Amino acid sequence: MVQTPSTTYTAGTAPATASAGPGRSPKRSVPVWAVLLTACAGQFLVVLDVSVVNTALPSMRSDLGMSAIGLQWVVNAYSIAFAGFMLLGGRAGDLFGRKRMFLVGLGLFTAASLGGGLAQAEWQLLAARAVQGLGAAVLAPSTLTILTSAVPEGPARARAIGVWSAVGAGGGAAGGLVGGVLTDLLSWRWVLLINVPVGALVIVAGLAWLTESRADRTRRLDVPGAVLVTAGLATLAYGIVQTEEKGWTAAPTLVPLAAGLALLAAFLVVESRTKTPLMPLKLFKVRTVSAANAAMFVCGGGMFAMWMFMTLYTQNVLGYSPLRAGLALMPSSLTVVLGSMLAPRLMPVLGAKSVSALGILVAAAGFGWQSLAMTVDGAYATSILLPGMAMMLGAGLATTPLASLATSGAAPGDAGLVSGLVNTSRTMGGALGLAVLSTVAAARMNGSASRQALTDGYAMAFRTSGFILLVGVVVLLVWMPRQQRASSPE
Repeated sequence: MVQTPSTTYTAGTAPATASAGPGRSPKRSVPVWAVLLTACAGQFLVVLDVSVVNTALPSMRSDLGMSAIGLQWVVNAYSIAFAGFMLLGGRAGDLFGRKRMFLVGLGLFTAASLGGGLAQAEWQLLAARAVQGLGAAVLAPSTLTILTSAVPEGPARARAIGVWSAVGAGGGAAGGLVGGVLTDLLSWRWVLLINVPVGALVIVAGLAWLTESRADRTRRLDVPGAVLVTAGLATLAYGIVQTEEKGWTAAPTLVPLAAGLALLAAFLVVESRTKTPLMPLKLFKVRTVSAANAAMFVCGGGMFAMWMFMTLYTQNVLGYSPLRAGLALMPSSLTVVLGSMLAPRLMPVLGAKSVSALGILVAAAGFGWQSLAMTVDGAYATSILLPGMAMMLGAGLATTPLASLATSGAAPGDAGLVSGLVNTSRTMGGALGLAVLSTVAAARMNGSASRQALTDGYAMAFRTSGFILLVGVVVLLVWMPRQQRASSPE
């Protein structure tokens, strides 16, 4: 779905044993708050960069002369690389050390941010965003395992995870506002450049405060799997985008579509044969796992593009400045957090499946409302605020119970991996959904850049999203087995 709420990554939450080889000095005593601050800072940067570029998109387009297709790839290049390599990042942390992967990922992320901020051409910006996503995929899984390794199991760890989750949600919610402030007061480049000094400080803190830990030195990395799934998704998304300009039967469309499907098929073959698969296919034999991932994939496809289209509508049609656009979308961002907090309270009463279905239906209604409320001179309350809050309240309500349903059917040792699969499914679905919805909007605009044409195109994208979410409800109700009402996260 949307990327605002924080997520659980594949490395799991079990405390790891720090490795101290021969000749190494024993662990230094580091205050827990220092470890918590460092891990949460890394998590904040990763989540922030999912959404922070949205308010800067119109400025990027005018400054670099970007195409409409290139504009959506500013978002998708990050998302696809992040989703495709996240599971690999979690495994790398287990094998090579969480601190090491935290620093490697953060260094890559920071360097790519510098490259993106200094980009002079569209391809340079898109390449930087893809490398940013790769760095985030290496960094993100280590943030939670570093934290749980440092805090003993019990109430203290629960509080620490609560802080980590809140920081992740805050990063997503703050993205629009931070991007608006930086774009308005400085330039769109600072949306990326701001990561450089912050990243450097967090690297220094990581070197000083974090202690190395590993889970299993014998596991192998499924690099071919990660490369195949990422390349397959990117190629498939490119083929979908080509349909708007070339049509469905033209070679520039059919070739990338066929190549993308072939790469994804090769990924499935590799996963079925390797001893240490990136995505163990056996997990999908568990009905709750497969149903939750399918529902999350579909719903991600419907919801993820909301932020980009809302930003484009507020700035390109209503004439908002980047700062005003960021402020306008803040209530919607915060409503996601509200929905995420409300869901665990409803799950013991209604059941996780019912709460998920309710949340998706509320979101679908919000997307339909948004498609009808968009006008060239729309008022803030009726065209942005209220439908936006409905969309994001539903998204927040649906996310937590879907993750709970997925993990409830898995073996205890696979819980962390399944949580990572759910997040990966959501992000992959979102990346493909963005490609589809951008194509739908462009087709409705029919080459016109008038305010009315833009409004019609964006509204069609929201209407299509609503129908996609209804498909998600059907998938959930038909595929997901009945759950006990006590099925809720601890």
